[in-house]
Amino acid sequence: MSENKELDLVWGVQGIADIIGRSYQQTHHMIRTGKLPVVKQIGERYVVSRQKLVAFFMEETTR
Repeated sequence: MSENKELDLVWGVQGIADIIGRSYQQTHHMIRTGKLPVVKQIGERYVVSRQKLVAFFMEETTR
């Protein structure tokens, strides 16, 4: 890992929703039903790597 590489974490359902263009409720449902498998729960908040989230959706669109 390079010294200057910043973490690309997105915290919380609303932050994730903003990136994927869905409502809070839609995003929360996608997380709870496993539609966003890259999401981890830390305490009471969800967190995901922005890079992995984008890659997940890019893979979905190429199928």
